Order: sequence, then C-alpha cells, then structure tokens
Amino acid sequence: MKHKAGFVNIIGNPNVGKSTLMNAFVGEKLSIITSKAQTTRHRILGIVNGDDFQVVFSDTPGIIKPAYELQESMMDFVKSAFEDADVLIYMVEIGENALKDEAFFNKITNSKIPVLLLLNKIDVSNQEQLEEQVQLWSQQVPNAEIIPISALEGFQVEAVFNRIIELLPESPPFYPKDQLTDKPERFFINETIREKILLHYKKEIPYAVEVDTEEFLEEEKIIRVRSVIMVERDTQKGIIIGHKGSALKRVGVEARKDLETFFGKQIHLDLYVKVNKNWRSNQNQLRRFGYNN
Repeated sequence: MKHKAGFVNIIGNPNVGKSTLMNAFVGEKLSIITSKAQTTRHRILGIVNGDDFQVVFSDTPGIIKPAYELQESMMDFVKSAFEDADVLIYMVEIGENALKDEAFFNKITNSKIPVLLLLNKIDVSNQEQLEEQVQLWSQQVPNAEIIPISALEGFQVEAVFNRIIELLPESPPFYPKDQLTDKPERFFINETIREKILLHYKKEIPYAVEVDTEEFLEEEKIIRVRSVIMVERDTQKGIIIGHKGSALKRVGVEARKDLETFFGKQIHLDLYVKVNKNWRSNQNQLRRFGYNN
C-alpha cells in the first residue's frame, strides 16, 4: 500500500479562522497527536494519521506588518511556511480583498507548490456575494484552487481534507503513528537525554547527536521508554557508549532519575546508539527531527 505524507501550512490575515480550521481538521479524523514542536522550525498543532497517510498541519501567526522584533520573528515563521510546505492553504474570509503584506502575496501567487485558497465564513454571506468573491480571488491568485468553506460549521472541510490527501507526495510518515504517545512527553525525554550528553561529552559529540524516542508505553506503575541516540560516525558511537558501556550507562541513569521526577512514575529506559550518517546535512532527516533546515 502506498503511503502519503507531508506538511500542510495554513497562512492568512489575522482572525480569518485558521485555528478553527485546524481544529476542524484535527477533529475530523480520530488518530491524532497534537504537539508543540520545541524547535523554531515548526509549531505543529495537529498530526492527522490514517493507515496510508499522515498530514502534518501547521498553523501560523496571522500576517501583519511587523512593528517590533517579536512580530518580525513571527513573520519569519510565516516565511518558513513557504519553504517547507507540500501544500499551502491560503485562507481568506468573505469581504476581504487583499493580503496585508505585498511580499507574502507575491510569494503565494508565484508558489511552485499547490495552493488551496479557502474562502471562509460563507455561512455569513449570500450567493451573490460569494460569486463576486470567487471571481475576485481567481483573478488575484490564478494559481490557486478556490474552495468556499465554513470552518466553524464544518462545511466542505472533509472535501478540503480529501483534496489535501490527493495532493500530498508519496512518503513515509515523518512522526510516529502509534497512539500511546503524546509528543510533548517524547520531546521531554529526548531533551533530557540530550542534556545529559551535553553535560558529559566534549567537542563535537553533543552537536552530532539527535535523540529519537521510538517507544513510550505507559502502564499503571511504570513507563517503558526506548530511545535511540543517533550519531553521524562509528567513532562517535564508540565514544557515546564508552568503555564496557560505562558512559552510556551514566547518561541512562541520570536521565532516568530526572524523568522519574518529571512523570512521578518508575521509568524503564532502554538506550541504544545508532549511526545515522550525516543526518545534519540530510534534508529528510532534518525534517523528520523537526529542524528548520
């Protein structure tokens, strides 16, 4: 069975219903992991999984003309939405006729990736107004597919979702599909292990490391965790493990203590070390680990 996966980023002016749409998508399918990625690359709010697909939805701040630095960085996030999306959702509401930032607007109209222009809040419009708006936007953004929706009422949301699946590239999932985990928990585990590596290893080693928690099984009295420490070279693997495994054991013991405090439960932590050659310069790997490449 062919599997599709990709990043779908939602952009638009403030308050056009982007978050409402996100929630509608996420509620539409039952197999969900919601998370906030703890890196600047993505603020992932909803991952929707099916047997043969995974859609990673990312909501973005509303597009504004930045007045100070925090807003600049928010707009940087929107800029990144153009770079790593497989499908771009440009959301407008009835009565709007322009995007507040011309540069962004040019990026949308010149986009090489599929653009779905969603005309939201049609529940508060009449047929004549709707037709005028469709005509206006088809002139403004000729490269987009225009779909009138009501995110609040759920009107056409399923149709948009199905269209997204059609547009996604064939790809393995970017994130774990098991239902037992909650992204923030895995992130905390990964970061705790990485912190111990930063404390105990020198030079290049900590920067060549990525931690991936492959299993998180919560039982009544114990949480069973299996995490993989990825390095770029065999020599690094040897250093991480240490003489007769002593260095890796120290990382495991210290990380486990912190995690038991955090979760308030006994932790069984299995740590493995794998060589994942040049993951830092591999776009797919970086994407998988949620970095802004």
